[in-house]
Amino acid sequence: MVTLDVRPQLLDALSALRDRVASVRLPLPLPGAPRARQTRAELLAQLDDYLVPRLKSPEAPLLAVVGGSTGAGKSTLVNSLVGRQVSEAGVLRPTTRVPVLVCHPDDHHWFAGMRILPDLLRVWAPPDEDEPYPDRGRGRGATRHAGRGRSGSTTRELRIETVTGLPRGLALLDAPDIDSLVVENRTLAAELICAADVWVMVTTASRYADAVPWHMLRTAKQYKATLVTVLDRVPHQVLAEVSRQYGALLTRAGLGDVPRFTVPELPESAGGGGLLPASAVAPLGAWLAHHAEDPAARQYAVSRTALGALDSLRRRMPELASAVAAQYAAAVRLTTAVEDAYRREGKRVRARLDHGAVLAGDALTRWRGYPLDTTADELLDSLAESLAALLQCAVAAAEERIAEAWRREPAAGALPAPAADREAAERIGLAVRRWRRVLEELAEEEVAALDRQPPPDPDAVTALLAAALLGGRRARPAGEKLAERIGVQAAVRLRDRGGELVAEHLEEVLRTERDRRLAPLEALEVTPEPQAELIAALSVLQKER
Repeated sequence: MVTLDVRPQLLDALSALRDRVASVRLPLPLPGAPRARQTRAELLAQLDDYLVPRLKSPEAPLLAVVGGSTGAGKSTLVNSLVGRQVSEAGVLRPTTRVPVLVCHPDDHHWFAGMRILPDLLRVWAPPDEDEPYPDRGRGRGATRHAGRGRSGSTTRELRIETVTGLPRGLALLDAPDIDSLVVENRTLAAELICAADVWVMVTTASRYADAVPWHMLRTAKQYKATLVTVLDRVPHQVLAEVSRQYGALLTRAGLGDVPRFTVPELPESAGGGGLLPASAVAPLGAWLAHHAEDPAARQYAVSRTALGALDSLRRRMPELASAVAAQYAAAVRLTTAVEDAYRREGKRVRARLDHGAVLAGDALTRWRGYPLDTTADELLDSLAESLAALLQCAVAAAEERIAEAWRREPAAGALPAPAADREAAERIGLAVRRWRRVLEELAEEEVAALDRQPPPDPDAVTALLAAALLGGRRARPAGEKLAERIGVQAAVRLRDRGGELVAEHLEEVLRTERDRRLAPLEALEVTPEPQAELIAALSVLQKER
């Protein structure tokens, strides 16, 4: 017989693994990301709603979650099993909007708190309230117990009903349709099934071959969960044939040993308003009661599902870790494309400066007319504008390279488009003006330290220094004129310090634009650590197993 090992070390390892799963972020739209996000959500649901609470409280009641397709008759089945209308049934789809959990009054405390399904708001009616459904649990006397959410700020509810006719140690949960047109219902249905000790999958004579219920059946087999199937609403005239065909499909899928119950189509099935005769649901009720009341059967059902879920972690955790690794690899590729583009443009800008690219166009005209037809300020203005234009071209070229590289990366779809060129031009213009002011201050300090009468004009010194630094070979005379005005040693000091300032400001401009491009990606915090942490947490859990 399979048994549960509930040593504290195992619980600690499982809780640590849960925290590692919760910390996983998969923000980049890679091809496998949607499936990985679903895996993460399923893992969290199974860990929070089933594995951790079940191992902490192995004596808690057996929870059978009744799930299935739209119109399968789940609510009617639950109502008939407990002998009272506790869950709304009808022809309107989807019917079950708020899941309903039914248990014996003595077991109410197990589900009123946050032991399982902690993100669902508890709603129930006081025991002495006899107002008819559907107002039960929502009237003036209704009681609510807050839950903490995994799924954002939207409040989701779990209505709790107590019925004395249900055996102690057994709870039934009527879940929303697994194929509901409402996305929230489908998501909630999957979470509820993950909380089950026993999966009760309901289908009908007309839909037993549909893909959605079979996906759930295969998932249950994959997890080795304790599973029961119910073939509902089967017309009497085809009952034997449909039951035989359904059994053959189960056998072919490796589920031939799964307990299977058939409920014939009855007048009470239509419209969903009444209860089925006790005889129609007696075999299923007896099976559930036996597994709740018989210690050996209960232990087997609980242990099979719990250990199957634990075993499934060995497959699902590496899959999630691989998805995390793929996210990080994509982030590295995106980052590398940006860094390479700006690194190449940085080298190109420096090479063009060495060849005097700034001293062109209006700047060259101003230089040739200086000092007869051009003032120092006019020369400085034209040089600053030419330098800003060179940097703007470099940034634009880098962005073009990045855009080309990112078009090949699906992950880039999560990142915003770059800002308009005019915004970059404004930032670059501001940076160049700061550089010019620093250069002017440097020239003023050097002139102030000279022992010359009359002292040289600081503006003229700045203009000559800027031309010498930015003009390349074309501006060689600028260096000579600078030395004539302030002396060779002072000119060498100014050019050395000015050259450092040019390099620093060029680096700052390109680094700023690069960092702005990378900021949205870095804000996603895609790092390699979660992959190693997931594998390490799984390794510790396997060791404790």
